[in-house]
Amino acid sequence: MLDQITKYSDKLVADRSALPELIAFAAQDDSIISAGNPELAALAADILSHLDCLALTVARSALPFADFLLRRSDPAEQAIIPRDTETRTFLHDIPILRHTGFGPDPARTIAALLGNRKGIVVEGVGIIASGTVTVEQAYINWSSVFHSTYIKYLEDLLETGFILPEEAEAFAGFRTTWLLPLSAEGLAFRQGPLTEHTHILDELVHVGRYTVQRGLVDSFFGNISCSHDRLIYISQTASSLDELSACIDPVPFTNTSTVGITASSELVAHRSIYETTGCHVILHGHPRFAVIMSMLCQDQENCDVADCWKECRKVRYLGDTPVVAGEIGAGGLAKNVPPVIGATGRAIVYGHGVFSIGMTGFREAFQGLVDVENWCRDEYFRRFDEKLMERSGS
Repeated sequence: MLDQITKYSDKLVADRSALPELIAFAAQDDSIISAGNPELAALAADILSHLDCLALTVARSALPFADFLLRRSDPAEQAIIPRDTETRTFLHDIPILRHTGFGPDPARTIAALLGNRKGIVVEGVGIIASGTVTVEQAYINWSSVFHSTYIKYLEDLLETGFILPEEAEAFAGFRTTWLLPLSAEGLAFRQGPLTEHTHILDELVHVGRYTVQRGLVDSFFGNISCSHDRLIYISQTASSLDELSACIDPVPFTNTSTVGITASSELVAHRSIYETTGCHVILHGHPRFAVIMSMLCQDQENCDVADCWKECRKVRYLGDTPVVAGEIGAGGLAKNVPPVIGATGRAIVYGHGVFSIGMTGFREAFQGLVDVENWCRDEYFRRFDEKLMERSGS
């Protein structure tokens, strides 16, 4: 169990999502064990003793966005409700707990909130997330809350500007120091088309790892595939893209086998994209600025669509990349992405992420993902600076 705690503590550091000195895990073995920051580890163990789950992650985010969301919220509000797909599908909402709500037994209070949700934000502590049956799940849920609060804060900030006194300095540090240049430089890709079974598996493993290392997907989300000889080699559902060894399913193109049961939930979308475009590989990630920008629609005030992520029938564009709505899995996404992705090789799904294709190999698909995210990052900051000038009267 300690080796799993060490593994996922190291992942939080590698992700640059948590402060290395403020990470702790607790897990149920023969007894509760904990590791990490002593104060947080003791809290994690205390909380876990009140829960019917196996593991807990308590860590302070490397960015103050979750804390800012809590402090910017109305005192009567009890949860943050981001609009991204990960929140809608897996988190639903993110409870917040202020100092004033700790009560005489903070650990019991926190456990009560975690009994109904996978992760919460606690004032002065950070993000706390549980794992029902594995330490990995606690890490995944922590990472999901980090992803969703990151997106929610930047989306809100574009709308409202700075409210708290520390925000301007923190945002400047995030923009100039925390964010790293995004590129495919230094990465090695096999020249396609990929036709050897072992080469396909090897390339899927390597490119999946690249996608995580370059910050193009959080947690265990995203998927990847390659089509060859009437088979779709696709990452399994709930697999981590940086750990795809033994997690890739070769699924018959005609869907005549039950092997597809464990394949990614986006298998139907991948199959349709292959049929529509004739491409050879597909890469799907959740780069954060693309997710943010996909939810900023200029027509929203004059539109009667209630659930934009599901019901919108319009194709919008971010640069030359089409943006469509659609539920994940076999829902609208699988119908709406294939008709629009062929023109540029990329498509963005509202609140969800980016699909990018390669006609021969993954270099093209990976570069497409990078290009979309860089365009969205630049456009976000262009709009932010423009609104900042408007607010200052310049």
